Amino acid sequence: MATNPPKLKTVISGNERLQNLKNTFETKYGESPLFYAYAPGRVNLIGEHIDYCGYSVLPMAIEPNILAAVSVNSSGTITLANTNPQYKDFTVSCSEDIAIDRDNPKWFYYFLCGVKGIQEKFGIAPLAGMSCVVDGTIPPSSGLSSSSALVCCAGLVTMEANQKSLSKAKLIEFQPLRATDVKLPDGAVFVISNCCVEMNKAASSHFNIRVVECRIATKMLAQARGVDSSRLLKLAQVQTELKASLEEMLALVDEALHPEPYSREEICKTLGITSEQFSTDLLSANTQHETHFKLHQRAKHVYSEAARVLRFKSVCDSEPAGSIQLLGDLMNQSHSSCRDLYECSCRELDQLVDICLKSGAVGSRLTGAGWGGCAVSMVSEEKVESFLQAVRESYYLPDPRRAAMEKQSLFVSKPGGGAAIFLQE
Repeated sequence: MATNPPKLKTVISGNERLQNLKNTFETKYGESPLFYAYAPGRVNLIGEHIDYCGYSVLPMAIEPNILAAVSVNSSGTITLANTNPQYKDFTVSCSEDIAIDRDNPKWFYYFLCGVKGIQEKFGIAPLAGMSCVVDGTIPPSSGLSSSSALVCCAGLVTMEANQKSLSKAKLIEFQPLRATDVKLPDGAVFVISNCCVEMNKAASSHFNIRVVECRIATKMLAQARGVDSSRLLKLAQVQTELKASLEEMLALVDEALHPEPYSREEICKTLGITSEQFSTDLLSANTQHETHFKLHQRAKHVYSEAARVLRFKSVCDSEPAGSIQLLGDLMNQSHSSCRDLYECSCRELDQLVDICLKSGAVGSRLTGAGWGGCAVSMVSEEKVESFLQAVRESYYLPDPRRAAMEKQSLFVSKPGGGAAIFLQE
């Protein structure tokens, strides 16, 4: 049975980035790396803010990635360094419980989340000592999963350093996900463009408020249909309980939830709970201050976006005439829903998406958490160069700060390889 992660023999000198990382590692630690770990970023083509509601999304691995050079030792410590000088070194003991400060989203805590996850999965005590240098080409807080890639890379590092591996079956069990390949249409490419506004969702309550609003909407919809809501936390669970289609759930949203924001008092009265229960059971630590909740808009986005994901996959699978235009239309509808119903866009992202469409994109939408970060656009192959030039001239060059970031902010994305371990050949 194939094991994960895959191990690939690589000529380090044949890859400039690997060679530079090796040189940096040797300068810092006075020894050569034993192995390298690689994890790609990803772009969500469609399906925004619905995964935590229980629905499928459609991501694509991209070429920007996280790469780590690693040596294993008996020091009893894990030492982390980053090629980017703005990210400070960090050392942690292998014999102590690894503490993650959730309120302080430093880069090394993301790495340690991956270490801790593998340690707990395999019951490793103590962990092997490691020296690591991490290098990333994924723009942070851009919606391209730089933090997820860092956690994944750290998990690979920890497995390899402690001589563990996961069978394919266990990998799926470890992350209870079901992945299905989707063939994207010929004749179109995806272009990623960064609006150059960062939003760190770990340090913001925007994201958490949306999660809470979806959780409350779940309870309210279940209540409207006389379903016990005590164990329901996700909008998909209400659909399952009611054995309803997504179209029927959208009709229920219009019927059961009013568009005006709900107050705490109205929610408590409808659900028959106290204000204390509301705060304890439904709100998160950084949403305790919220007084009003847009339940109709959030639920409507989730159910309509879930339907768009299924339609997107169906078009990719059946390849009907005009499939590129159909997919582009779905992407445009997704952005409108994110902007108007989920309110997770921002002025710069909306401007960028509008420019992308005027520059020749068939479809364009925000990707990732939103409130900044990237747009992903579907562009016909023959229009790529003119599209890139038009976006460059309209969005990046007029602004000196954006112009300086343009090279790493606007690029055609080919599907990237999966996570792997590289060994020197």
